[in-house]
Amino acid sequence: MAPGSGIDAGNKTKEEVVAVMETEKKHLEELISEAFPEVQEGTIMKGRVVSVLPDAVVIDIGYKSEGFVPIEEFNEEEKESLREGSEIEVFLSKINSDGTITLSIERVKKLRLLNLLKEATTENRPIEVTVKERIKGGYRVQVGDAFGFMPLSHADLRPLKDPDELVGQRHLVKVLKYNNKLTNIIVSRKEYLEEERERLKRKTLQRLRKGERLKGVVKNILDYGVFVDLGGIDGLLHISDISWGKVRHPSDVFRVGQEIDVVVLNFDPVTEKVTLGYKQLRPDPWLSVEDKYPVGRIVTGKVVSLANYGAFVELEEGVEGLIHITEFDWSPKTRHPSYYVEVGDYVDVKVIEVNREQRRISLSLKQLKPKPWELVAKRYRVGQKVAGRVKSLTDFGAFIELPEGVDALLHVTDLSWTRHVRHPSEVLKKGQRIEAVVLSLNPEEEKMSLGLKQLTPNPWEEEIPNRFHLGDEVKCRVLRITEYGIFVEIEGLVEGLIYSSEIEPSNKRPEEVYKEGDEVLARIIKIDLERQKIGLSMKNLTYVNNGE
Repeated sequence: MAPGSGIDAGNKTKEEVVAVMETEKKHLEELISEAFPEVQEGTIMKGRVVSVLPDAVVIDIGYKSEGFVPIEEFNEEEKESLREGSEIEVFLSKINSDGTITLSIERVKKLRLLNLLKEATTENRPIEVTVKERIKGGYRVQVGDAFGFMPLSHADLRPLKDPDELVGQRHLVKVLKYNNKLTNIIVSRKEYLEEERERLKRKTLQRLRKGERLKGVVKNILDYGVFVDLGGIDGLLHISDISWGKVRHPSDVFRVGQEIDVVVLNFDPVTEKVTLGYKQLRPDPWLSVEDKYPVGRIVTGKVVSLANYGAFVELEEGVEGLIHITEFDWSPKTRHPSYYVEVGDYVDVKVIEVNREQRRISLSLKQLKPKPWELVAKRYRVGQKVAGRVKSLTDFGAFIELPEGVDALLHVTDLSWTRHVRHPSEVLKKGQRIEAVVLSLNPEEEKMSLGLKQLTPNPWEEEIPNRFHLGDEVKCRVLRITEYGIFVEIEGLVEGLIYSSEIEPSNKRPEEVYKEGDEVLARIIKIDLERQKIGLSMKNLTYVNNGE
């Protein structure tokens, strides 16, 4: 026997010695088995992190030697979580002849992912992926630590308006295809959405009945209404069923993706068409408008829209009234509603008419203001000086608009003391601001007359009688030539008439001899202070008009 074998051969036979040796070998193997559990290549085992080195992670799986996993097999998140003593699953790739072992984390991930894909296809279950980027024909998606492809046609139930909206998001998908190398994974979000929609549809159909109140999500907004997703089935909410009041466009009330409550107005199980209501969730406010807004009541509302013929004012949700263009101001001149109010303004108005059947309320802004002629009666007296704007010109005079919004008449005969004004345009211009004197005032009949010449003293009372006398020879400027004679301005003060019979005799007609603006001499032969007229003659003058 070899020295140190621990077996005393003595007188034992060879067979007995061999038996003892086999017993000791078996005992030794049992001790090793207890110290080092049985391991098998190609299996996933639990291990414990012994240490983290710059290029590898040392892991103890309970074998007689520790294994190494290259550091590059861990992603950044896993690297940050690595701690000595933490448990980790590894794949035993190989038991080497020298007793060392080769471990892998990537193989664990691959096997787990393969198992996930297998279960997803055999059991028709969705998996979660992250859409990493948009590529030609579809999307590159991350499935665990592998990458797959989702065709653009499988991205949604309908073509996406913005295909990039899925990028960076996590989505549930169905697995269409994969291989063991994980190099050809193809998934479909569309198939998952279709199955989910069908599941929700079956559930929703069980609840769909007239009068049922449901929650839904605004899916699409059109000019005539809103399509609401009730859960696998869409219902139409017509624009007329959005509000008891007027809705100009559904987008004024709803936005895509908004969750709303609706009521089922009608459901056809055969066609699966669903008609929805929104306003029906609340009582019709028009049923009580006569009680809430009686004629004569002053109410506050919000201006919601303007039109050429007036402004619409919201008194409460679903109830709007109209301020007609004639109900903004007492002035007869109509202005666009934007002159008085803007959308969003809150205004006090008076209710002047209510028609529940026609769903109409008429409102007034001007009836909260004093009537203009009432103000005029309080503010003005005969003889008082006033200021206004020339509103219009007529053959007989001018209408002057006062600040209160009323028009007063300035007659053509009250424009000048000394001139014969044939038309007010000779003195005034439309839009011109002037001062005048109140000559008469009758608020009851809404009449008022003004005078312009009354702003100055009447020259016929003192100045003209004192300055001009019968027989005086005066310098005149020709104003106009008529069949009655030549109208002239006497020394820049007053108008007079050289009678046709008193014009210097000539072989030519007066219009051939004289023209407007010419300076001539004439002698006063008539002064009528009462009728405010002066008659002149060019005959028997001291000086001749031709300058001789």
